[in-house]
Amino acid sequence: MSSTYRKEMLESEIKKVLTSALRESRIPKIDPLYVSIVRVTVSKDKRYSNIFVSYFGENAEEKKEEIIEILNENKGYFRTALAKNIRLFKVPEVKFLPDKGIEASIRVQELLNKIHEEDNKN
Repeated sequence: MSSTYRKEMLESEIKKVLTSALRESRIPKIDPLYVSIVRVTVSKDKRYSNIFVSYFGENAEEKKEEIIEILNENKGYFRTALAKNIRLFKVPEVKFLPDKGIEASIRVQELLNKIHEEDNKN
């Protein structure tokens, strides 16, 4: 079994556990219905993990940074959830980051629509 396969499986399992922990959490100012864990990356030594999060509620751009900050303040809760649900020698440190993927894909689609409109005018 290759190490990249194991790493991908670990990232997938971390995403599942953290998504479940987020739903069960009672962290004030966070509605788990509007927060989504999009992607997880783990370092080669499996000591650190970056958790990419998107927010889909009202005023998403304004609240996203606040949500990321609150999640990082409560990362001990999420690390404990990992320790209880995944058998690892050392549980990775978690760091929550904003996911730019959805915004980037929307921007690309807007540009493509604009190009298409200009072609239709000519």
